[in-house]
Order: sequence, then structure tokens, then C-alpha cells
Amino acid sequence: MANFLDYTIVGCDPRLMGMGPVGAINKLLAKRGLKLNDIDILEINEAFSGQVLGCLRELDIPMGSEMYRRLNPNGGAVALGHPLGMSGARILTSICYEFINHPDKRFAIGSACIGGGQGIAILLENPSFGD
Repeated sequence: MANFLDYTIVGCDPRLMGMGPVGAINKLLAKRGLKLNDIDILEINEAFSGQVLGCLRELDIPMGSEMYRRLNPNGGAVALGHPLGMSGARILTSICYEFINHPDKRFAIGSACIGGGQGIAILLENPSFGD
């Protein structure tokens, strides 16, 4: 359903824990030599609705842009649910279904903030592109 390529975990100011995905995504892209525009699916878990807007601002993703349309293509946690302890599994499942329904999409990043001042991001590849 998806090939695991890499991940990053970063720390951030605990008072701004919702911004954790920004650092994790940027570190992951740099680590793999990718740019944000190389990513076909971008899942940012919504700890709350305004949190993802701050991440978009810091990632320089303008509302209405092509990259914005790649964000949470089936809705985020506000629309789909924020299952306690299972948000990562929900994000991974959403990405896998996107890969199944859109075999032309190659790379996906799933990300989330973590209470206490952390962020995590995972890079996945559609198996139809793998070696």
C-alpha cells in the first residue's frame, strides 16, 4: 500500500507545540533532498483547526495554491476524527487510500505535532514507483 522511505522527529518550543510539523517536514525534505513541490500528498494532523493554518503560513503554502490542494485531500482530523493514540494510523490509512485511488501520485508526507513540544513527519512512496 505504501513504501516507507524515511522519518524525522524534532523538538520545538512547548508553548508552540502545534508548529512541530513544520520543523519535522522541513528536516525530512532536507534529509532526502526533496522540495515541498515534490510531495503529491501532504497530511498535517489537526490538533485543532487553527493549528494547521499556522503550519501552512510557516511552510509558505498560500491558501488556494497547488500545494494547498495537496493538503489533507480527504479532510483532516477535524473532518475525519482525531482518534486518541491513533492519529498516526489514521494519517497512514488516508495516504494509502490516496495511493490506491491515484496511482500517479508518488510521494506523501504524513505529519503531526506532539504535546510537550515535538513534531514528527514520515515520507512514503507509492509502490507503483518503487524499485
